[in-house]
Amino acid sequence: MPSQSVQEIAHIVIDFLAEYQGRPSHELYEELSVRGQELPVDSVLVMEILSRVEQHFLVRIPADAEAGRSLRSVWAFAETVYDTMQAKEPHQ
Repeated sequence: MPSQSVQEIAHIVIDFLAEYQGRPSHELYEELSVRGQELPVDSVLVMEILSRVEQHFLVRIPADAEAGRSLRSVWAFAETVYDTMQAKEPHQ
């Protein structure tokens, strides 16, 4: 099982977003709570966040339709990262 929970991954993603946008994390948390966890970013920033998340968690997110849809929601994206981490772990 991955060492981070989906919620912990979501917090890290939000912190990365806030950093790239030059905003305090708490502002982004407030905005996300109002907007329903959607990612308030453009496609270029999404790619930067994706790259940073892949480096941070040592995973490669597959470039498929499901992964693309997951980039519209912080929670869905965190779940995709979690599932990818879980899939890469050796089966016991």
